[in-house]
Amino acid sequence: MAPSVIYPLFAAVFGMVVGSFLNVCICRLPKEESIVSPPSHCPYCSYQIRWYDNIPLVSYLLLRGKCRGCGIHISLQYPLVELLNGILALLLFLRFGPTPVFAALFLFCSALVVVTFIDIEHQIIPDEISLSGIVVGFILSFFLQGHSWLNSLLGILLGGGSLLLVAYFYHRLTGKDGMGGGDIKLLAMMGAFLGWKAVPFIVFSSSLIGSLIGVSIMLFQKKNTKLAIPFGPYLAFGAVLYIFYGKPLIRWYLGLSGFYQG
Repeated sequence: MAPSVIYPLFAAVFGMVVGSFLNVCICRLPKEESIVSPPSHCPYCSYQIRWYDNIPLVSYLLLRGKCRGCGIHISLQYPLVELLNGILALLLFLRFGPTPVFAALFLFCSALVVVTFIDIEHQIIPDEISLSGIVVGFILSFFLQGHSWLNSLLGILLGGGSLLLVAYFYHRLTGKDGMGGGDIKLLAMMGAFLGWKAVPFIVFSSSLIGSLIGVSIMLFQKKNTKLAIPFGPYLAFGAVLYIFYGKPLIRWYLGLSGFYQG
């Protein structure tokens, strides 16, 4: 098999293996449990999962989505996270190759996967992810080509500061909290990894996507109830969109507006 096929395939498999660990983080961080100990086990019968039952995707299919110990259905979240992280690893490798940029962005996207699934279920974004990510993103800016510490620092300030201002003025106008502190820290983390130029794109695209999905939910909802839709997953989607398509989309938009020539 040619290296052009083996290396991307290895990246995808590696991404799925890491995805298996991300499932541990998703399940344990909201409960403030250790992600290291005890070993992976069934949450219902405490059956300790053997290595052959922990092979990404394969084990889920062989077990037919059930625990070997008690037979209770295993959440679809587990293979979904593994598959999603494998796809992200593959796409990042195809785009950036075996470079430090690939390693940094893979770490970043893996963190976004954890944030997305935790925020959807618990409506929280763990500080262990966002605050640590701010520090790691800033440190990496000293070593990545095409990225500078100043760009990262401005990204942190613009990312955290922009949502902080939105939250402040919304509270002053309505007397209610309209933006969670977790979203503010998450956008600051995105600015640390991607730089300040990514922040406006992420805010615009995530707001647009969030509005479209929110309106769709309200239109198709049978009962007139108010849903609390977490904003973290939309921010995560906007950040991934920027990594792969941000610059071309910005040039396209500026070209339509007459600000970009050539």
